[in-house]
Amino acid sequence: MRPSFKHSSLRLAVPDFNSPLTDLIIELDYLRKKQLGGTTTPAVFFQLKQIFHTLESIYSARIEGNNTTIAEYIETKLSEETPPNKNIQEILNMEQAMAFIDEHIKDVFFNRAFVSELHKKVVDQLHPSPDGEGDKTPGVYRTVAVNIARSNHKPPEPIQVTNYMDELFAFISHDDAPKFDLLKIAIAHHRFMWIHPFSNGNGRTGRLFTYAMLVKLGFHVDVGRILNPTAIFCNNRQKYYQFLSLADSGKDDDILRWCEYVLAGLKDEIEKIDRLLDYKYLRSEILLPAISHSHERKLITDVETKILKKAVDKQVIQSSDIKEFFIGKASSEISRNISRLRDKKMLMPIEEGTRKYVIRFDNSFLLRGIIKMLGEKSFIAIKEGD
Repeated sequence: MRPSFKHSSLRLAVPDFNSPLTDLIIELDYLRKKQLGGTTTPAVFFQLKQIFHTLESIYSARIEGNNTTIAEYIETKLSEETPPNKNIQEILNMEQAMAFIDEHIKDVFFNRAFVSELHKKVVDQLHPSPDGEGDKTPGVYRTVAVNIARSNHKPPEPIQVTNYMDELFAFISHDDAPKFDLLKIAIAHHRFMWIHPFSNGNGRTGRLFTYAMLVKLGFHVDVGRILNPTAIFCNNRQKYYQFLSLADSGKDDDILRWCEYVLAGLKDEIEKIDRLLDYKYLRSEILLPAISHSHERKLITDVETKILKKAVDKQVIQSSDIKEFFIGKASSEISRNISRLRDKKMLMPIEEGTRKYVIRFDNSFLLRGIIKMLGEKSFIAIKEGD
């Protein structure tokens, strides 16, 4: 028997002062206000941000059934000749949508125009369902009834979608005290999924929408931290569905349990990122092992390995720092080696026009090793086959 639609009021459920959820809100609000800082140079840290965005895009697509492995996607990014297939395109769309959010977030209003733009980017160049993960009417609210897989909830009828979405935008924009921000984000994510405003692509669009809310409220590199809610939701897909279904009841206790699930996940992800700001940890546990991994697989030469390890040890290097590897060689030989590493996207100037360099791993053969180490240290979820 198929479920029938049951109305549920959208409201701000408030936890008891002594509840674990209140403790989470207080801790996360502190982390939001705490300035981004640490011993890792920004030029290195922002490369990590891009890797996390790439991986979150893969994970978000996986929740919807995309089986692309991390290795397959990385190989596509490293190869400029391989055209994207439908699964790769789906992930590329997510990355581009995240970049759009980061670029425009200061001017964003949470309204129909914004969510429609996100949806267009999510389904761009994808075949519509049931054959693909696209939509026949990108950016347009659905005009047909839909069902949600693995859920007993029946979304509202098409004629009701606009009113429910307008109510959601008003809920998000309402001038509440900052202490309610995180509760509103968690509740808004569930409500978006509950409404299911589009014919397809709701999960991906909803997670991007939640990411945008978090960034807008200060959980980003300009003020606080980098993170993406997809990591919370995809680490255990069944748990994600379980808590979404729980909140479908509309009862305050169940909504608060959903909020606690979301906020506990956010706290875990933020704490992981803070560890990467400690350069001593990043150097010894991620960067140096990644270089060794690439060297062992003969992806980089002995000389390249020495230069890159020197770059990691010092964070910023110049020609004089690597003279020891070219005893008896002219300075032009050192410059040529640096140029080759720049061309292979393993070194980059710390600022345009300077001759000081940092390691580059966001788009090179070092990327495989970086991802392997992030997986081994539980920063990312690696499944068998990745």
